[in-house]
Amino acid sequence: MIRVVLVVASLLARAPAQAQEAQPLVADLSKHLVAITTGFVGTEVLLFGAVDGPGDVVVVVRGPPRPEVVRRKERVGGVWVNTGRADLAAVPAYYRVAATRPLPELAPPAVLERHRIGLEHLDLDPVLADTGAGAAEYRQALIRLKRDRGLWAAETREVASLGNRLFRTDLHFPANVPTGTYSVEVYLLRGGEVVSAQTTPLIVSKIGLGAELYHFAHEHGAAYGIMAIALAGAAGWLAATAFRKG
Repeated sequence: MIRVVLVVASLLARAPAQAQEAQPLVADLSKHLVAITTGFVGTEVLLFGAVDGPGDVVVVVRGPPRPEVVRRKERVGGVWVNTGRADLAAVPAYYRVAATRPLPELAPPAVLERHRIGLEHLDLDPVLADTGAGAAEYRQALIRLKRDRGLWAAETREVASLGNRLFRTDLHFPANVPTGTYSVEVYLLRGGEVVSAQTTPLIVSKIGLGAELYHFAHEHGAAYGIMAIALAGAAGWLAATAFRKG
């Protein structure tokens, strides 16, 4: 906590007085790069900041938007087959929310909807190719799948207040966190309205040998496949030779 206080105090001291008056919210991250190495098992990033007076703080972490396909399966003749699908254009690969209080106590649904705060307020507009299920069912299925993978969280994590002005929270990133550029959005709410907001980028990237293999596999898929088959064949031949000698 002492470290957070010192860092925030330093930020405020360096900021001009006019900027402090114009910006009632100041926030930053303990690091702006989450490096995924071979032994990566997840990590936490500290978010800390200060406000110019009373209010509630909400933090939203959004992963890079990606297209998603959700399929519906039915049992036909004893076999599970795909009977419908929904395509979504821009779905956040990762989504978490933290706040000083439960979201329904902070703002009316219209405000939360405007800023897409909370899973139920995400802008998910599926294009359906299915006559047996509606958009709401596919939306709930997508939320369930993302939650099961640990990439979306329905519960709101706590933002701790340190005195009247300072706040902090830990942002958790699991081992299967997708790579890309994330946005960390911090909102200051008073009287049910957003009075200030700040967005900070966060990079999640593979580094080292794992990153080189990842990029090679995606940029030269055919060559990577041939090499993988060749290595597997060589490994099998060496194992068979070793057993014969034994």
